[in-house]
Amino acid sequence: MLHSLYIRNFALIEELTLEFQPGLTVITGETGAGKSILLGALGLVLGDRASSELVRSEAPKAVIEAVFGSDIPAALAPLLESAGIEAMEELILRRELSASGQSRCFMNDTPCNVATLRSAGDLLIDLHGQHEHQMLLNPQTHAGMLDGFAGTAPLASACRTLQDELRQMRRECREIRENEAALREKHEFLLFQQQELAELGLGAGEAEEIDREITLLENAETVAEQTAELSRILYEGEPAIYSELGRARHLIEKLAALDARFEPLATEAENALGVVDELYRFNRSYTSSIDFNPTRLEGLRERLHKIQRTAKKYGVEPEELRGMLERLEARLSEEGSGEERLKECEALAEIKRRELSEASAELSARRREAASGLEEGIASHLAELGIPKAVFKVRFRSDEDPEGEVEIEGTRYRASDAGHETIEFMLSSNPGEAPRPLAKIASGGEISRVMLAMKSALGGASELPTLIFDEIDTGISGRIAQSVGSKLQELSRLHQIVAITHLPQIAAMGASHLAVRKSVENGRTATSVKVIEGNDRKEAIAALISGEQLTEASLALAGELLESAGNGA
Repeated sequence: MLHSLYIRNFALIEELTLEFQPGLTVITGETGAGKSILLGALGLVLGDRASSELVRSEAPKAVIEAVFGSDIPAALAPLLESAGIEAMEELILRRELSASGQSRCFMNDTPCNVATLRSAGDLLIDLHGQHEHQMLLNPQTHAGMLDGFAGTAPLASACRTLQDELRQMRRECREIRENEAALREKHEFLLFQQQELAELGLGAGEAEEIDREITLLENAETVAEQTAELSRILYEGEPAIYSELGRARHLIEKLAALDARFEPLATEAENALGVVDELYRFNRSYTSSIDFNPTRLEGLRERLHKIQRTAKKYGVEPEELRGMLERLEARLSEEGSGEERLKECEALAEIKRRELSEASAELSARRREAASGLEEGIASHLAELGIPKAVFKVRFRSDEDPEGEVEIEGTRYRASDAGHETIEFMLSSNPGEAPRPLAKIASGGEISRVMLAMKSALGGASELPTLIFDEIDTGISGRIAQSVGSKLQELSRLHQIVAITHLPQIAAMGASHLAVRKSVENGRTATSVKVIEGNDRKEAIAALISGEQLTEASLALAGELLESAGNGA
């Protein structure tokens, strides 16, 4: 329910706060007084497109804040969670619009984007302007309305889930099928690649090892010269490190006999002799193994060249060739297994398709059974609203498709949003005319009454706690206005209703009454809104009857209307 609306520096409104009550609230005022400004402000805080021209002249920014509570729809919970907004007992929507055109949105004082604000607004308020009947005139919403009336919303949701699962399975089957076809198409080429790499017989790290050995063979003479010099320095020369280090050790041992502080050095000298001896032994062994083999060098060069040429051919590094071979072997080994996997996938998909077909058939039967009740109910309400010959129809359409997801009595159909049928509401308001889509109804008065009849017939099926009707009385008067007012009053037992009206019969039905006035103060035009009661309200309704010049007759009639509506003094 909408608890309050705060507006500052928006259009002609400098600042005002409106408190809304449960039941039916009527808003009246002279043409141009600013009733549409209220709806414009509410639309803005619900996510409508913003324009800097809406900011009051000379003000830095406009602020609109709407507070909702007591019956916030449960569907808002996942929206708040996904947007990182803390859920509270109340929901506060705020929109700030700067004079430069920048807009900021908040929910429960947490910044959010306008799309999130709009999504929340769609769940909170159904705002019907004379040309804004999007929910009823949009065929995509009709199935949901019928499901709400028929109590089939859970079954429709189950159908959507089955559709999603089936389509995912079909995608998987298609991928397996395409991969298998691609594998067959490329079989010869892949087999050639696999054989070429297998014949190469590349070992792990072989290219690096060959490159290292080639470096040694190419530099064998240099290496031999350097190892011979190292042997001379270490052991074979005069003087050699080993012999000189032995003399040093002998001296350290003599010193240690005289001074104990040399004893550790004697041990170190002994260790050093061992290191030099190890160096010499390794170097002598290494020298004896040096290979002066031009034939092997040439063979290694040819092998490395072949590896590098193959790697370049496939656009990889030499060390990646083994991994490429393993992938090719794995891919070729999949041949044949794809057919088994495809059979399994298609079998599972067929089971899911049958489940969807059964659920879709049940959904269709229950929807069609409920549709006749909805048709009768709306026609009855329209008769009370002055369209006695109205014919309302729920049209079911389905598209046959040999590859469709749904099969009913041997016929395949393409799945729709839920089930296999699309639903559209149709109306004929005059005898002899075939029912047409609601969106093609031209008369504003008819559209308003159809909308009210729809809301009355659907009753508690709508989850929207607040309904707003802008000029619901367009194109009607007299007895029909009385019927429209009664319908609004009746509907307000299920929903909070806000109705802007020019007709006294409707204005008298409101449980609360807001009067919009425009005045000039200090050379500036301003719009104000006031809650009126008692004699002020009777005078406001009388003004709707006789204009500014109130008469005893108009005042008496206004009193009768209020008394008849149960709102008398």
